[in-house]
Amino acid sequence: MGIKSIVTRKKLTLFLVCFLIGLTCLWASVGTVSAQASAQSQPGSQPGQKKDFLWSVKTANATVYLLGSFHLLQADAYPLDANIETAYKNSARVCFEMDIGAAKDPAYQSQLLAQGLYPEGQTLQQNISAETYRLLENKANSIGLPMAQLTRLKPWLCAVTLSGLELIRRGFDPQYGIDQYFFAKAKKDDKPMFFFESIDFQMRLFTELTGKDGDALLRQTLKDIEVIETLLPDMVNAWKTGDAARLGAFLTASFKDLPGLYNRFVVERNKTWVSTIERLLAQGGTAFVVVGAGHLGGPDNLLQLLQKKGYRIEQISAAR
Repeated sequence: MGIKSIVTRKKLTLFLVCFLIGLTCLWASVGTVSAQASAQSQPGSQPGQKKDFLWSVKTANATVYLLGSFHLLQADAYPLDANIETAYKNSARVCFEMDIGAAKDPAYQSQLLAQGLYPEGQTLQQNISAETYRLLENKANSIGLPMAQLTRLKPWLCAVTLSGLELIRRGFDPQYGIDQYFFAKAKKDDKPMFFFESIDFQMRLFTELTGKDGDALLRQTLKDIEVIETLLPDMVNAWKTGDAARLGAFLTASFKDLPGLYNRFVVERNKTWVSTIERLLAQGGTAFVVVGAGHLGGPDNLLQLLQKKGYRIEQISAAR
């Protein structure tokens, strides 16, 4: 099977879309977490109460709900808690990281794939360090994937491909992603939808990575995959129990040695998104915002940035 058929099969193509919708849930789930991680507080949280991964940001005339999403989940994540569904139902507008529907366009996916492949005569091995290539060979051998099928992938697409295969192998599927669920729901309900970023911007987050950063991204992904089996259940549980501090600690640990990438993929985007949330609040009424769960935990997360601006933030208690 050639690499083109690997990265364009239905599930993995959808994973590519989900990966570009924010932080991969792989990155949000790996690293070493200190014993104090889950004891850290998030704005509006109250220890001891069962919570949803959902917060409200309120002014006198407006409410914006912020829901943390996993871009891949298992079927047993549903049904969602009733308070999440109620927050969506009561919202007149819905906002996502990007237009998921446009990202599924075959023309866009072809462009994405073309951007992720080296031209004839160039190889992945020529563009990454010996250490990263050794880790890649070890991983490919362990899953029975011939290196010939990876040789023309750029580091970021190689990272996406291997992450997707690993998560799908463990029963996680983009069709059960929270953002996918609410995008389909909002489309069916004909609710106005808004987007933080264009699909072209999200593509550039990866395609414009320098050689050094692309190498670092692939190397960290390969290391993360090795511990995903142990930490993934804990990460999912942190989401189900509304424990943003613990999930944020996973994310911080994974990016510990990659401050530049953390700033690129998380902090800079959070700061831009705060302005959009403020515009939603200024419009009045109620809006429902779905973002990758990693954006609501860790340093300079959206909740912290909004709290610093003086907004009232409350984490929603679970109905069940």
